[in-house]
Amino acid sequence: MNIAGNLLIGHSMVRGNQGTSYAIDAATGEQMEPAFGGASQQHLDATCALAWQAFDIYRETSLEPRAQFLERIASNILDLGDELIERCVRESGLPRARIEGERARTVGQLRMFADVVRDGDFVGARIDPPQPDRKPLPRVDLRLRHIALGPVAVFGASNFPLAFSVAGGDTASALAAGCPVIVKAHSAHPGTSELVGMAVQQAVKDCGMPEGTFSLLFGSGREIGQGLVRDARIKAVGFTGSRGAGTELIAIAAERPEPIPVYAEMSSINPVLLFPHAMQSRGDAIARAFVQSLTLGAGQFCTNPGLVLAVDGPALDGFIRAAAAALGDVQAATMLTPGIHMTFERAVATFAGHPDVVTEARGAAPTSQSQGQGALFSTTDVAFREHEALKEEIFGSSSLVVRCRDLQSMLELVESLEGQLTSALHIDEEDHEAVRRFLPALERRTGRILVNGFGTGVEVGHAMVHGGPYPATADGRSTSVGSLAIQRFLRPVSYQDLPESLLPEALKTSNPLAINRRIDGKISLAQR
Repeated sequence: MNIAGNLLIGHSMVRGNQGTSYAIDAATGEQMEPAFGGASQQHLDATCALAWQAFDIYRETSLEPRAQFLERIASNILDLGDELIERCVRESGLPRARIEGERARTVGQLRMFADVVRDGDFVGARIDPPQPDRKPLPRVDLRLRHIALGPVAVFGASNFPLAFSVAGGDTASALAAGCPVIVKAHSAHPGTSELVGMAVQQAVKDCGMPEGTFSLLFGSGREIGQGLVRDARIKAVGFTGSRGAGTELIAIAAERPEPIPVYAEMSSINPVLLFPHAMQSRGDAIARAFVQSLTLGAGQFCTNPGLVLAVDGPALDGFIRAAAAALGDVQAATMLTPGIHMTFERAVATFAGHPDVVTEARGAAPTSQSQGQGALFSTTDVAFREHEALKEEIFGSSSLVVRCRDLQSMLELVESLEGQLTSALHIDEEDHEAVRRFLPALERRTGRILVNGFGTGVEVGHAMVHGGPYPATADGRSTSVGSLAIQRFLRPVSYQDLPESLLPEALKTSNPLAINRRIDGKISLAQR
C-alpha cells in the first residue's frame, strides 16, 4: 500500500485541506514524505455522520461476522509486511525487534477480542422469567443485555505506534463491543497510522461492515481532537498520553450537554518497593534488572519504574552502586520525537539542580540528536514528602531512589502517592509479614501489583489490568489492556415484557446465539 497522506473517511481516501504536516525521521531529524493534509471541520462532521449512520447497524452484527472482521484486520496488518515495519522504525526511532514484537501484540489483541466476541459473555445476558402467580404481586418478564455505547473517538499514542494506536487496544475493544471508531492519528507516526488505517478500512469493505465503522483523521493542532470529543455523535473516548492533554479532553467531555466517559491513561511513576531481606540477599541482581527495565525503549513506557522506595542503609547503598554501574554501560537511545526528548532533558535538569536531590549516575553520553541519556537520582523521605515536584513523572529513562528511615516511613510515602498503573515489590519469604502491611495501601492506589519483577511488559490476557486510580487513568474501574477492556464501551439495557418477536437475539428464549446466560439468577451454559 502506498502512503499518500490521506484522511480515511469511511470507504474514501480524502485529501485534507487544513494545513499540512510531515513525519520526522526520529534518528536523523529529517522530514519524511509525503505531506499529510489536516482534516477540516467539514471532514470531521462527515466522519461523525458516517459513524452515527453505521452505529445501529454495526452494533447488531451477529457475533461470528464481527469476530471475523477483527480477524481480517489482523490478517491485513500482517499482509503489510516490511513496509509497515520499516516506516514505523523510521518514524518512532524504536528498534526493528521492538516494532515486530509490537505488531505481534497488536495482531494478538485483535484475535483475542475476536474470541471474546464469539464467546458472547460480554453481552451479559440475564433473564428473570415472569411469575404471574407470585404473591402478593406477580413478577414481570425482565431481560437484560449490554449494548454498545456508540461511536468512539480513539487517540493514537506516541510511545506505542501500533499497540496503542490506529488498530490498538482501544480500537480493538471498541469494535468488539459494537462501536464504530474514529481514530485521531498521532502526529509522530502518520505514515504508520495511514498504513494500518488502510488495513482496517479494507477489512471493513472485505467483511461488508457499514461504511462508517472506521475512519482515520489527521490534524496537527488540537482542533480536530477536541472537536471529536465535543461532537454529540461521539459517545466515548479512548486516550493514552500526557496528563495535561488528558485532563483537557476530560473537561471538554464533562462540559457537553451530554457528558461522556473519557478513558484516559495519563500519568504514573510506578513505585518499586525494595524490602530488607530481598535487598540483603540479592540487591545487586535486583539493581541490574531495574536498570534493564528503566532503560527499555529509552524509558518511554507508561509503566516505567520512575520511583524506588527502600530503607536507608548499607544494602541500599549497594543497590545504588550496582544500579549506577549498570546504567553507566547503557547507551543513550533515540527518543520518539524531538519534543519528547526536549521535555525529558528539561525534567532531568530540574531534578539534577534540586538542592535535596543527588545525581547518582548517568547513562552513556548521547552520540546523536534526540537521544535520551539515562539518569538515576536519590533523595530523602523528608524531602520527598515536602516537595510535590519530586513525585512528578519524567517520561524517559529517569528514576528517583528515596532513602526511607524505616518501613513505617516507607509505608507513609506509599500513602502519599497518587494513583498508579503498577507497583512492584521485591521480596523474599522473610519479608512477607512486612509486605502484608503494605498491601491495602497499594491496592487503593494501584491497578497491578507485581512481585519480583517490573511493570514494563504488559501481558495481553483475561486477568490483566492496565489502569489505576486517577491520574494513572481517568477511571480506575477500567482497564485498557486485556479482555475486560471491552466493558468500557458497553452499557446495560433492560427489557420488560417485550414480545418474543421483538427481543434481541441474545435474549430470545431459544438462545439462537448459543451464549451463556443467567436465568433466574443461575448461570445457564449454552449448548455448543
